[in-house]
Amino acid sequence: MSANLRRLIVCLDVDHGRVKKGVRFEALRDVGDPAELAVRYEREGADEIVFLDITASVEGRSAMLETVRQTAARLFIPLTLGGGVRTVADFDEALRAGADKVAVNSAAIADPNLCRRAAERFGAQCVVLSIDALADASMPSGYRVVTHGGRKPTDKDVVAWACEAVASGAGEILLTSIDRDGVRAGYDVELLKRVTSAVNVPVVASGGAGEAFHLVDAFQRGNADAALVAGILHDGLTTVSALKSALSAAGIPIREALA
Repeated sequence: MSANLRRLIVCLDVDHGRVKKGVRFEALRDVGDPAELAVRYEREGADEIVFLDITASVEGRSAMLETVRQTAARLFIPLTLGGGVRTVADFDEALRAGADKVAVNSAAIADPNLCRRAAERFGAQCVVLSIDALADASMPSGYRVVTHGGRKPTDKDVVAWACEAVASGAGEILLTSIDRDGVRAGYDVELLKRVTSAVNVPVVASGGAGEAFHLVDAFQRGNADAALVAGILHDGLTTVSALKSALSAAGIPIREALA
């Protein structure tokens, strides 16, 4: 692992203007207002915020730009928006609304040149490929790409797709294990290792955080550049500050928490 600072990213899954959380993208429950939660987590020391509009792709609607505008006006750390982004014009609208980065999943599979066109116009640093991975022994890497909140399997292998997208211009990979999402049993470290060893851009571990050790494991064994955390913070089981203290104690280079 390099000496570069690792990042703790708080993910807010948003559904029709409210933050929701469930298990494997199902059994969703309301946990609060997106802007208020984003500001709170920034104050606690989060390095970045990710908004994922978890039903935009399923419902075929646009991303939640007004929520982004309201939040970006109050936020100083980077904000990533994912969900409902299908075109370069959508990238433009999201960035103009205040997002620093835009994540695409289903749209990138439907249009394999989307990442390239967005990177050419806005820079690769703005383009995040969001990959939802499902364990599947029939795939070369052992993992299959799924879309639409894990509801729709594709014919794409996770590692091959990550490499293809990075070659096309994706500047970061947001890698979610559908099997681990919301279960709190730890990130899928084998999945992380296979992707981080294959690409030369930052990889964000997502799906499975249940305690500080899980983040340490994602960084030390999975070689993740960042770890996404959601439910354990929303439910008050821990805090950003406590997680960062544990990471620092384990020797993970990370920005000191503010609170």
